[in-house]
Amino acid sequence: MIEVAQLTRRFGSLVAVDDISFSLEKGEVVGFLGPNGAGKTTTMRILSGFMPASSAGRVVVAGHDVLRQSMQARQRIGYLPESVPLYRELRVREMMSFQGKLHGLSRAERKRRIPEVLDRVGVLDREHQLVGTLSRGLRQRVGLAVALLPRPEVMILDEPTSGLDPLQRREVRDLLRSLADEHTVLLSSHILAEVEDVCPRVIILRDGAIVADGAQEELVRDLHGAGSVRLEAFVGGDVGEALSLLASLPGVERAHDRGRQGIHHAFDIEGGGDLREDVGALAAQKGWALRELSWRQPTLEELFAQLVLGEGSDAAATPGASVPDQGGLAPVAGSGAPAEPQGEVPPAKIIYSLNPFDQGASRDLGRPMEVTPPATVDLDPKKSGGGPGRDPGDAPGDA
Repeated sequence: MIEVAQLTRRFGSLVAVDDISFSLEKGEVVGFLGPNGAGKTTTMRILSGFMPASSAGRVVVAGHDVLRQSMQARQRIGYLPESVPLYRELRVREMMSFQGKLHGLSRAERKRRIPEVLDRVGVLDREHQLVGTLSRGLRQRVGLAVALLPRPEVMILDEPTSGLDPLQRREVRDLLRSLADEHTVLLSSHILAEVEDVCPRVIILRDGAIVADGAQEELVRDLHGAGSVRLEAFVGGDVGEALSLLASLPGVERAHDRGRQGIHHAFDIEGGGDLREDVGALAAQKGWALRELSWRQPTLEELFAQLVLGEGSDAAATPGASVPDQGGLAPVAGSGAPAEPQGEVPPAKIIYSLNPFDQGASRDLGRPMEVTPPATVDLDPKKSGGGPGRDPGDAPGDA
């Protein structure tokens, strides 16, 4: 239904869209994601015929080339731009009738179609109100009605829920799901939870290039795995044995030691499916006192952050590695144990701490603070000045 091949768009020296290719089948609802400036809106404008490409790239919509058969392609597209272009001096019904004439709808067809579409987007009771007096959210709904009016085969929607309140967004999400029965939908939104809820497939852009394209579940699973079980429990003194027992459970691929949480110890257990039942049975058998046993699935937001912002890429690139959470000492991969001291002084860190007792109760919690991790100690008594009966960690002169 939509075919894009080697599409490029430049603005002077700036490459807004960089040689991208993708296709959408009939009935697909696809999320188009990326940070500001990634090229989403530019691509949508090219697809809808509002802007030409800069190179020999090809865009075909419903079997018609957007450049060479522009009118035929546009007749099959319903386009909702981010800033909805409506005539503020017209009433809602007048605006819809004008748009219907532009699309070549007969008087009888407009009379039947306009109330049907206005009712579908929830603004039928506003049909006699001036567009200029509507709230931003209601104008957004009218813009969506304009896009739906000619029964287009393809819907291109740029931020369709912009300006809507939470209840209105929920209603529009329900509407977008229903569009798949009649339309192919390409949807851009900064609200990732919305795309996650509506779009089975996503295309993610970064710096004008596609960095991911596929089914949400597959992309998230490929980068983050199927999910993990979080266990926080009092396991006694032998944490290493508890970690080994967890790692030996059927279906477990990796078990991570996440360190102490008060008197409890935290573990993340990764594997195929929800492993809470097996982990809970082990905890009951060993008499571990549980504080938390929960199942966590990776989200589209984490996928987006990793691909676009680079967050979490180190952890993803090293399967089985634990998170450094041992006073600044990097743990050994897969073991959860802190590395042996190397006699080096770790650099100071700048952090935000919400603990009002850190460095005095008068500290401004909204400002960062400098924290120097404890220096590691060389265990050679000849270098540390220690001797028989002296703890190598004691400084000279200590009693």
